[in-house]
Parts: sequence; C-alpha cells; structure tokens
Amino acid sequence: MTHDHEALRRLLSAAAVRERGHEMLELALDGKVDGWRVDPSRLGDAAELTVEVTRQSYPELDIPFHARWRHFIAGDPQLPPSDERAARARAAFDLVILSVLLDAGAGPDWRYRDRGLTYSRSEGLAVASQRMFEAGAFSAEAASPLRADGGALADLQAASLAAGFQVDDVNPLVGLDGRAALIRRLGAQVLARPDLFAAEGAARPGGLYDVLASRAAGGRLPAAAILQLLLEALGPIWQDRLVLDGVALGDCWRHPAMRRDDVTDGLVPLHKLSQWLAYSLIEPLQDAGIEVVDIDGLTGLAEYRNGGLFVDTGVLQLTDPSDAERAHHVSDPLIVAWRAMTVALLDRMAPQVRDLLGVKEADFPLARMLEGGSWAAGRRIAKQRRADGGPPFHIISDGTVF
Repeated sequence: MTHDHEALRRLLSAAAVRERGHEMLELALDGKVDGWRVDPSRLGDAAELTVEVTRQSYPELDIPFHARWRHFIAGDPQLPPSDERAARARAAFDLVILSVLLDAGAGPDWRYRDRGLTYSRSEGLAVASQRMFEAGAFSAEAASPLRADGGALADLQAASLAAGFQVDDVNPLVGLDGRAALIRRLGAQVLARPDLFAAEGAARPGGLYDVLASRAAGGRLPAAAILQLLLEALGPIWQDRLVLDGVALGDCWRHPAMRRDDVTDGLVPLHKLSQWLAYSLIEPLQDAGIEVVDIDGLTGLAEYRNGGLFVDTGVLQLTDPSDAERAHHVSDPLIVAWRAMTVALLDRMAPQVRDLLGVKEADFPLARMLEGGSWAAGRRIAKQRRADGGPPFHIISDGTVF
C-alpha cells in the first residue's frame, strides 16, 4: 500500500472529518476562508435555542440518539420477532440503510399520505421507505417481505420508487432519479462484495451486521468502527465523487483553504449520510446485545438543519449577502466550508448546551444534542426566517447529500 493510498484512506474516518472541520473554522476565524465570517459571540444564541427546543420536546431529558428510527411511525416498523436477534438485526439494518440512503432533502412540495395522515421532508421519506419495506418492495422472496436483497435493489427502477413514494406531477420529489440510481448501485455493490454483505447468507445490506458483530471485542464496538465499515462497504455507490488512487472518497470535497503537503491537499471529508447511518445502526446493534461505546467518536452532521442553525443565528455570516440568493452546487467552496464549520461549531456548542441543561458529557453525547436538539432548532428557526422552512441557500444536489 502506497503512502498516498494510506493518506487517502485516513480521510475515511470521523476523526478526519472532525480535524479538518475544526481547521476550517480556525481559518475562518482568522479571515482566511473566502465568503465567510464567524461571530463566536452568537454561539450562545444557538445554544440557548437548542436548549429551549430540547426542553420543550424532552422535558425529562430522556433523549434518544439522533437516528432514522425517530422518523418511523406506529411504533417500531415490522421486523422479525425479538427472540430472533440476528435475523431481526439484519432486517433492521436492511430497512435503516435503505431509508437513510433515500433520505436526502425531499424539497418543499413533496408530501406522503398514509392512513389519513400527511407527512413531508424526512418524516415523509421515512414513512414511505418503511411502507415499501413492509410491503416487500425490496425483497427477492415473496414469502419473506421484511428484507432487502442485492438483486432486487440492483433492479429497482425510478418508476417503482415513484409509485412507492406517491410521486406525480403535482407531488414532485427532488432527486427521484438520483435516489433510484443510488439504490441500484447499492444493490450492485452488495452483490459485488459477498465478504461484507453475505457472510451468513444471501447478499443483503443487513449482512453488515454480521461483520460488525464479528468485530465487537468482548461484545463492545466503538461507534467509529461502524462508520469505518460503512465507508469501506458503501464508498463505491456514490456517483460523480472523488476517487483517488483507487480510494472512493464519498462525501469529500475540495476547498482551497485546506492545505496539505500530500495527496490530500485541498480535501475536506464530511461523510454526512454515512455518519447519520452509523448513528442509526447503534440501536439495532444494542438490541442484538452488542454494546456500542465512544459514541462521540462520531461527529455532528454537516447538513442543512444544523448548518442553517448557525447561519440563521448569525454565528456564520456571508461576506457577500447576495450569495444567499444564488444557487450553489454541493461542491462549491462556499458550501464545503459551511458544512465543515458546522461540524466544528456543533463540537463547540455542545459544552454550552450541556451546561445549560445541567447534564454531563458522558450522559449527553452529540447524538442526543442533535436529536434534542440542534437539528430541531435549525428547523424551527428556518420556519421563522423563510416561508418554505428550507435551508438558507438553494443547493443543487442529486438527492444524495442534502
């Protein structure tokens, strides 16, 4: 393995996301990131709003982790019986992997109707994917609907996804074709890597459970190990992303301020969807008897609710206000810097939030602050600032980042 290859692989970690996020923030504080200025004095405003929302949503502070499971409805989705631990865990992995990968921003106009109720955005996407899973839409076996099989995923067409998500001319879903293509690439990757996805049976996303179970030393597994496996297993599914020296870098982008003297010069890893997926796999692992430790080995999520919280409270400020009126690609340095600084600011805000809530770090990892929390606070202030409640910028995306 070459030195360059090793350096690139180090970007496939939460530690690299955190390191470069904090470096970006320090550069911005020194006025060295084009397009942005930072006002640290406003961080307290973001913390106070986060605490206000947290206390309203969870008055007893019994806050679960920020995970996809919060968005499913009618209690737990249908899964195999709880006494079938491994089978139940594989099915839970199948469902949550698919649902997270399908979760990028829906757009302001899409709705999902289910049993007399109407859902939008993340909740709607969760319910739609839940109902498709329960109906066997991703299974290759009619007699065994509660599963997702590599072959069925590799054949998924946009029309099937549109039907399942109730998409039509008056109910458009942003990035529909991109989502379907992503799931097909997932299916192809599942079939191509039986060592990761088929260690204990048919090739399916849920096969990753068996790999993680085998890596749990003494029944304990660091949260960062979940992300490490996800980045290895899912890296090839991301289209039009950087691949250097054979390393698929996923949610990793270029920014001129991030200087290095090696092949990673200018690279900023973020791994937002993969990290949210890692958070979302903690509960199935715990239910299967595996203790997940060092939760804060993962980072906060570089997405538009957390990032919007810092823009809308004035912590992050555009040096050119007209940038808020223009459309931006996810690869634009302005957006890359925003997302990276979001990771660092969540770390900086967390101690303030804990102090205001009167909780200890050990009892209140980032996964609880995000859920309590910063994500909901970002949504609330977005609704106050913008009629559609959307992000502070119009971001051009294929449906796999935002």
